[in-house]
Amino acid sequence: MSRFRSLLWLAPAMLVVVAGCQKPATISSNTTTAATNTATAEPTEINGMPVVHLKRAQKGDQPQFLGMTILPGRGMNTFQITGYFPGLGKFHVLHAPTLAVANTEYYGTASDAYGDDSFAFGGAFLVPYPNRILGKLSADKKTITTYWHGKKIVLPANWHNSAHPTEDLHAMHGLILKENASNVQVKKTSDGEVLTADMPDAFHGQWLSKTDLHFRIALTADAIDAQITAKNVGKEDEPISMAWHPYLRIPSGKHAQTLLYVPGTMRAEVNNYQDDFVTGKLEPVKGTRWNFLNPKGTPLAGGYLDDNWSHLLWKNGKLTVSLMDPASNYEISEVGFSPQIRTIQVYSPPSAKFAVVEEQFNFADPFGKEWHGMNTGMVTLKPGQAVMWHVQLRMSELHPTKN
Repeated sequence: MSRFRSLLWLAPAMLVVVAGCQKPATISSNTTTAATNTATAEPTEINGMPVVHLKRAQKGDQPQFLGMTILPGRGMNTFQITGYFPGLGKFHVLHAPTLAVANTEYYGTASDAYGDDSFAFGGAFLVPYPNRILGKLSADKKTITTYWHGKKIVLPANWHNSAHPTEDLHAMHGLILKENASNVQVKKTSDGEVLTADMPDAFHGQWLSKTDLHFRIALTADAIDAQITAKNVGKEDEPISMAWHPYLRIPSGKHAQTLLYVPGTMRAEVNNYQDDFVTGKLEPVKGTRWNFLNPKGTPLAGGYLDDNWSHLLWKNGKLTVSLMDPASNYEISEVGFSPQIRTIQVYSPPSAKFAVVEEQFNFADPFGKEWHGMNTGMVTLKPGQAVMWHVQLRMSELHPTKN
């Protein structure tokens, strides 16, 4: 699911200096210092668009969000989130290098031809399809062709498995990874700031109809609130799915003891963890290592995850996935509100200091024959129709302290 080649060198510390894309970093252990001591200055623009910093003042000693760095020039990527947490002080919520390192070592490089480095760290938005789409590879190996309701879709072949870089090329994680937004506006609220932006004709003819996207991203003490509305402004029916790809840090860096709660009773079987291609078979999680149904969390225990859960358990109109770090007394939850969310994808290798949590509409390879006509979660938008994807991040203490 994710950029394995570029992730595992990133540690949970805040100061990161990189010698090369695949070389280990020199890392400071100071987890309360902002990431500013880099070889180059932090850029004010990315891809020709100003970097946006949302912020609010700390109030009290309770867990709270303090700031966000958003990149309108990279598909509205929420590159970093800053928070305050008792015992940690001010810290970075997302797993990412400094913006200066990202801009010089990743963005614009050969591996970033389709914007793939947007989902290598931080928090990319994935529209109109999260996860993998397989299809017939073109002779020049640049595109794949698939079909939805008999209509042909040609997509960039921007991804491959780690073992066979020239084989099994497929489409991955949408079409807006390095698209520019427009009409970017920031307004203050009673407890933070809110950013709105538009992405008209977001897919530039690469999808079945013309689609406008509207973003609303809000920072408050209690939550990071992200909303995307997709509207079909063209003349043809089209499928749509959306998700977020946040690398949620494990503050202690201790992966095995980290607890995970995923309210999904079924897991989509995959052929292996190198391809991670779904077989079309759903299996119950009870009695398997993919059972994370305990609301108090189940230890990751050094296991590898790049899996998709379905048959989700909603509670009071909310779908909550939680990552808990007992060593830091820390819990962060991704809370979904859109009823169209049908699956949850989690990516976390054994040596990772993070877990990526994606609440998405669809199963992987949603147009694939392996599903035998099953509803794979893609929302059909007729001309003039719209759908909204809405998710929040919330953090709390596992064992609240008395103030």
